[in-house]
Amino acid sequence: SSPGLLLFTSFLLHVKEDHASPTRLVCDNRLIQKYITEAKDMEKRVGQCQALPVLSCPAVLPLVDFSLQQWKSKSNETKRQEILCDLALLVGAATGALGQVNEECGARQLSQLYQHTNSFFRLLQTFSWEAGHWEPSCSPHSMEQTHITSIFLTYRQLVQGKLRFFFHDLAKVLCK
Repeated sequence: SSPGLLLFTSFLLHVKEDHASPTRLVCDNRLIQKYITEAKDMEKRVGQCQALPVLSCPAVLPLVDFSLQQWKSKSNETKRQEILCDLALLVGAATGALGQVNEECGARQLSQLYQHTNSFFRLLQTFSWEAGHWEPSCSPHSMEQTHITSIFLTYRQLVQGKLRFFFHDLAKVLCK
């Protein structure tokens, strides 16, 4: 009953109905609000875990803050590529941190974070407006962090920011 699996399953059901159109997924604003709430909950829960280790191998995290004015000037495909780059770094950060955490609470939260980021990553790979597949050739702005909680903070900021605005922009195009 993983939320990431639920997202992916609902997406696959919509694909089947709409012949690969992400319309129904994007048009329901409650869905992105649900993911924002889940991101906040995961961040809160990992903060309650006891004895989280400092990462000996720092996590490389994307810098997900952005200027709304610059964001609006980008094409949906450019936005998608940028978010895919951010998600790829977060998937890698969660995977790397999981290998360094023995404590059950932290490992459980990291595993859930991995599932969520990977689900969004796979989902966004299916939305394409340009020919060809996404190639991991991006070099997003990044930072290294040794605190596990910063991975969750970055994920929440990505979902609340770029991802929410991206879904909003897609809705303007797809939800008429």
